[in-house]
Amino acid sequence: MKYKIAGGLLALATVAAAAAVPKALVGVSPGLWEITGQPLRQRPAQLCIADLASLAQFEHRRSRCTRVVIRDLPTSTEIHYTCTDGGFGRSTIKRITTKSLRIDTQGISGSYPFNYVMQARRIGECQSH
Repeated sequence: MKYKIAGGLLALATVAAAAAVPKALVGVSPGLWEITGQPLRQRPAQLCIADLASLAQFEHRRSRCTRVVIRDLPTSTEIHYTCTDGGFGRSTIKRITTKSLRIDTQGISGSYPFNYVMQARRIGECQSH
């Protein structure tokens, strides 16, 4: 009987972990992504992204933030986040394809408002060093 309970708890934990991924990002793979549309940047950035939901806090990517999914649809997710440095934001990530995302983000960073739209395109695997 102990094995059934433990197995059930493992299954429950697996379901909980799977539920943490917004529906719009299911089937979208981590890896090397090219990001365009960043303010004051002419060239695209290439970033190795393991947690795709972290794109919601792109403006605060170097900050420690907590994220809450406030809308979760099959092709679009809206995420609100707050950071320990006082910044916060709200972003909508729309899945165009499993290799292309649109991120509409706004909030406060460094006591100033921001609002911009980025495109993210998966271009490959991350390079291991």
